[in-house]
Amino acid sequence: MSEMPAMMRRRVERLGRIALQASYWGLAEQPSCPVVFASRFGDISRSVDLLQQLAQGETLSPTAFSMSVHNAIGALFSIARADPTSYTAIAAGEETVEAAFTEAIGQLADGAEAVLVVYYDEPLPAPHQHFLPNLPDNFPRAWACRLEHAASGGISLECAPHTDATPPASRTADIEILHFLLSESTAHLHIAGKRQWRWQKHA
Repeated sequence: MSEMPAMMRRRVERLGRIALQASYWGLAEQPSCPVVFASRFGDISRSVDLLQQLAQGETLSPTAFSMSVHNAIGALFSIARADPTSYTAIAAGEETVEAAFTEAIGQLADGAEAVLVVYYDEPLPAPHQHFLPNLPDNFPRAWACRLEHAASGGISLECAPHTDATPPASRTADIEILHFLLSESTAHLHIAGKRQWRWQKHA
């Protein structure tokens, strides 16, 4: 991640590095735009380390604490780029991707010309794995998607109350959605979470 100064880059661990790299690649040479950073768990491994240190009576690192909060990645990205554009941090459980896209669509409706959505997550650390023991696709990952107004076609996102008619997905929602966005042959996607989400591509 050569785009960020080394002194700042050293403050982030694996999850932060892949999230920031996806952010830089997502913006590339495009003009600055609002960014929505979304992560179901955030840098929870760092938080667990801090809690263990606290339980053992050790002194906590202010840098580690500041980087453990959910908006740390967005803040560091903004500072590194000296960019005052709006940055938002989203965490909404299993519906985090949908919440991030809903936020981005709202910003487009409010007048933004484009919005970058950055999703990132990694496996839960050992103390928390038993809460979601069967979570599929549990590996470090980050991806970015730039949303703009569509003159025609585009993608729509709808939400309805949850029903038992849609079987649970074999992959986590973010992987299912990324596959849908990249696939040229998939026009519809249903995600069953606390609500039922319907993604659709329009010609």
